[in-house]
Amino acid sequence: GMAVGYQHPNVTTHVGDGFKFLDDKKGEFDVIITDSSDPEGPAEALFQKPYFELLKGALREGGVITTQGSENQWLHLPLITKLKQDCKQVFPNVEYAYTTIPTYPSGQIGFMVCCLDANRNLKKPVRQWSEAEEDKLCKYYNKEIHEAAFVLPNFAKKALK
Repeated sequence: GMAVGYQHPNVTTHVGDGFKFLDDKKGEFDVIITDSSDPEGPAEALFQKPYFELLKGALREGGVITTQGSENQWLHLPLITKLKQDCKQVFPNVEYAYTTIPTYPSGQIGFMVCCLDANRNLKKPVRQWSEAEEDKLCKYYNKEIHEAAFVLPNFAKKALK
């Protein structure tokens, strides 16, 4: 399956209230991935500056977070634009990316990638695998998919500058 990475000894998955979990975590994580519901009701707080400040505080130097960046640029560009602006107030390096998921409206989902390292190129994979390693380890992901996730149509690119 695609989720074999969850079995890696360096991976810990936490399911629950993100605010409660992060409240006492300081400088503990290299990567934090938030897979939340849409920004409505109680989940709305997961799309606001105080949550991003908690995430930042929980990261080690050079750490990176990714969080749902709304469903897609076709339907939610104003929300994505505000989300990126809020993230840029907290993190020195912020990019919007998206991927295709057939079950989502318009067939895509977006996410913000935010990093404490202002000089890291988020559009390039950190690790380089050989073709054989990539083929063995990844069913979907590859270097080209990573880079393509950050290629936006002109209307979205302009709005998110």
